Amino acid sequence: MNTENVVKHLRALWRTDRIIADIRLRHLLIGLGLRAFAALIAAFGLLMLELSAYFALVQIWSAIAAAAILGAVNFAIAAILFVIAGRPPSGRDIELANEIHGASIEALQLEARTLQAQVSGAVHHPLSTIVPVLVPLIAVLIKTLRRTAKDSAAANSAEARS
Repeated sequence: MNTENVVKHLRALWRTDRIIADIRLRHLLIGLGLRAFAALIAAFGLLMLELSAYFALVQIWSAIAAAAILGAVNFAIAAILFVIAGRPPSGRDIELANEIHGASIEALQLEARTLQAQVSGAVHHPLSTIVPVLVPLIAVLIKTLRRTAKDSAAANSAEARS
């Protein structure tokens, strides 16, 4: 398991998650703005229908028809805006970010499997992981013991001479 690879994959994963979140947030904000505008137009449509009912009482055909047509057009525009706002985000940006996200997840899973194999190998065969560490430690220990043995022998011979 290479920690540099893990860090690299985690950075890529973090960046792609930020990009995906940014794209989705932008889409939500645009959708919210369009829905608010559609609601405003629908309110104008309702106002026009109410105005047409008023004109129906006040005058007979010309003003009524105009207000009714304007109200119907406003409702049609509001419906079109709601449909446009409800579309899922499309484009290559989100697809590319999702692909990079998936590749980062797969690479992290591969690194995790490698670590798991190393750990399970160490558990099943502990000597195979300890021997490469023990051999240099034993060499250092033997050198230290030889040096202390020479020093103590030299000290004993110096005491015997005195």
